[in-house]
Amino acid sequence: MKIKKGVKIVLIVLGVLIVLLAVAPILFKDKITALVKENINNNLNATVDFADVDISLLRGFPKATVALHEISVINKEPFAGDTLFYADEVSVRMGIGELFKGSGMEVSSFGVNRARVNILVNSEGKANYDIAKESGNEEEAGAAPEESSDFSFSVQQYDISDSRISYLDEQAKMEFVLDELNHSGSGDLSLTTSELNTTTDAQVSFAMDSTAYINRNRVKLDAVIGVDLENNRYTFLDNTLLLNQLPLVFDGYVQLNEDNQEIDLTFGTPSSDFRNFLAVIPEAYSGSIENVQTTGNFEVKGEVKGVVDDTHIPAFDVQISSDNASFKYPDLPKSVSDIRLLTQIVNKTGLAKDTYVDIQKLSFRIDQDVFNASARLDQVTENMHVNARINGKLNLANLSKAYPFPLEEELSGILVADISTAFDMASIEQKKYENTKNSGTLDLSGFNYASAEMAHPVSISRANVAFNPKTVKLNTFEARTGQTDLNASGTINNLMGFMFNKENMEGNFDLSSDTFSLNDFMVADTPEEGGSEDGEQQQKEEAPAAGTGEEKIKIPSFLDCTVNASANTVIYDNLTLKNVKGTLVIKDEKATLKDLRSDLFNGQLGLNGNVSTKGEVPTFDMKLNMDGFDLAESFKGLDLLQALTPIASILEGKLNTDLSLSGNLNDDFTPVLMSVSGDALAEVLTSGVDAKNSKLVSSLAGKLDFLDVNNLNFKDIQTHLSFDNGKVNVKPFHVKYQDMDIEVGGSHGFDKSMAYTATFNVPAKYLGKDAGKLLAQLSEQEQDEVTVPVTATIGGTVSSPSVSTDLKSAVAGLTQQLVARQKDKLVGQGKDALNNALGNLLGDKAKGDSTTTDTTAVKKEDAAKNAAKNVLQGLFGKKKKDTTN
Repeated sequence: MKIKKGVKIVLIVLGVLIVLLAVAPILFKDKITALVKENINNNLNATVDFADVDISLLRGFPKATVALHEISVINKEPFAGDTLFYADEVSVRMGIGELFKGSGMEVSSFGVNRARVNILVNSEGKANYDIAKESGNEEEAGAAPEESSDFSFSVQQYDISDSRISYLDEQAKMEFVLDELNHSGSGDLSLTTSELNTTTDAQVSFAMDSTAYINRNRVKLDAVIGVDLENNRYTFLDNTLLLNQLPLVFDGYVQLNEDNQEIDLTFGTPSSDFRNFLAVIPEAYSGSIENVQTTGNFEVKGEVKGVVDDTHIPAFDVQISSDNASFKYPDLPKSVSDIRLLTQIVNKTGLAKDTYVDIQKLSFRIDQDVFNASARLDQVTENMHVNARINGKLNLANLSKAYPFPLEEELSGILVADISTAFDMASIEQKKYENTKNSGTLDLSGFNYASAEMAHPVSISRANVAFNPKTVKLNTFEARTGQTDLNASGTINNLMGFMFNKENMEGNFDLSSDTFSLNDFMVADTPEEGGSEDGEQQQKEEAPAAGTGEEKIKIPSFLDCTVNASANTVIYDNLTLKNVKGTLVIKDEKATLKDLRSDLFNGQLGLNGNVSTKGEVPTFDMKLNMDGFDLAESFKGLDLLQALTPIASILEGKLNTDLSLSGNLNDDFTPVLMSVSGDALAEVLTSGVDAKNSKLVSSLAGKLDFLDVNNLNFKDIQTHLSFDNGKVNVKPFHVKYQDMDIEVGGSHGFDKSMAYTATFNVPAKYLGKDAGKLLAQLSEQEQDEVTVPVTATIGGTVSSPSVSTDLKSAVAGLTQQLVARQKDKLVGQGKDALNNALGNLLGDKAKGDSTTTDTTAVKKEDAAKNAAKNVLQGLFGKKKKDTTN
């Protein structure tokens, strides 16, 4: 019974302990979080923070695990705001008792996941990683020396996963990056001497003075490192480095002293097989080299020995050599042979400025074509001096037949080069190009290239470039693609500055062509299913394409050149321009056309303006002069003309206009019509009207019986247009119809809506039956003289117009005119004429015999006299009141 009772007590105690271990992290989480932040920030001149902390006492008992999430280290001055370190998670393992210490925490292992370390040394030599606070005296520190809060490490295992470390030295113009870094190690660093087993896998990039020497090359390192903590000496015991597919073995040591670091390393390839050369090249470009046939040797060997301090680097000597080597891929028809390579990378003094690269020999042969190169680069870390020469001949078609280049399309053509160059980077940076020495020629013939991104293959029959000390001269450039032929020549003024100093490419070129088709440089987009041409056109007119994911057309920011162009024929979409000449200036992401002249639509086109892609939205600003354009052809060929003057579709003849317009462009450089604004002064010289296909004209003729549209006279019309926000305003202009004047004015939208009025000054004779008996009172001459304004109101759209007129009120106006004219006549007429006229106005059409004297006739005569008397009194004085009735 006592045993059972004891077991029960033990189980209860264990249960309580387990519960305490589980809930303790929750109970003390805030206190522990505050302690961690306080310990770190008290020791660093930076701001350290994290989003959350997880504490586990059960996992790994009797060790506790603490994990910090989204931890960041933000610099203070002089790098204020820069992120030195960030990680998704940092976890450490330590004894449970360490959690409750205010200082002197001892960490046994740690892990880092998805870290980003950004190390920066600025131009003044200050480093952003120098964030440890300097220790002072007891009064300044506020604590005794023995109360230091430094961490101590007794690491048995650690790992860093999926991380990135970048190092940028602005003073030395050097950048080193470890990306996709996975590193782990195991050992007991609590011992004075121990061995650390490490495994590293990463992509390495290294650049110096804007030159990328290594670009994302894969590196794998398995290393056993002897650790001597007492002497701070780390010895490489058993190490294999895999650079891409090239294996290197090395040994030696690194020792950390108070004032410097000592390095003594030797390395080399484990064998001299030429296969090692192919292994240097990333596998993505070299393919599998397992079955490649090779002859000859390839060796890399070197040593690094010396000290590292504020002024010195270790001296080193790296030698790369190959002699009479060759290789052939099993699935390719040709081989590369007679490969010779001798290169040294040397620093003998320990001063960085004395580093040099000497490529004494680089040559190879494919079939009978031999290519040679040599170069010497001195003072590579300061003012680098370059002296290089290229000489040889290459059949470009053989390159892909001998080496697995990742090309979508095969190349062809013969390249012959004989070029020498000598320059120093300081002269390039200071634009002292007279200090450079360039000479030689580069000749390319029979070059052909095809790509899915091009409408047609490009064929360069001949290109010849001559290199001079100050300029690069394009002597000949003859090419063809589709219908287009090109001939060009010119000069590039600062090729060296463009290549090495990130300057704009400055040049002047002359370009000529017999036929230049812009369609040859465009690839049609595949329309989306369910789409329609009308819908696509409406979308294009209403708003710029947004969110489509299509790449925007951009004018290169590095171009600063002038092109003088001429072409006998230029084809763009359905337009054909003849005798095109003009100047194109490209600068600051803007293309400016100057004095472009062309024959178009049996007339002359003049154009000045620009297109800019510098802003978020591309813009254009153009001034066009159209002289003698054939109206019918230009209306069919120019969408813009259809939008500006839809009525032009019925006209036949010539058009003269000065047109200014500006606005935004879609990503494919088509105008956003709703953004277009400008004005135009147009003159129409017509020879006729083709109204049979115009709904507007037929609707107008249907409302006005007297109108025969075939007799409309649009000759010598002048009008002014202004447009903005998708609306075109047309100032009133006059059109002739036989002996009638018509005034037209109003506006329409780019959406084809219309709001116009046409006022017809109509002679009375054209009103016909509408005027009825009124016209019978007028002579033929009077019918010509009397005119009535008839207004037609035009609305709706171009394709579905609505027309209304005020013809009835116009006829009523005619009656008023006739009464007024009769009154004017009565003033100067005699009694008999007055009686007759007034009789007619009163409707008395009966004519009695002159001999008749019956009572009825006498009464009528008296009535006429009274009526005449009243009319005259109404015209010349007040009418007396009738007191008899």
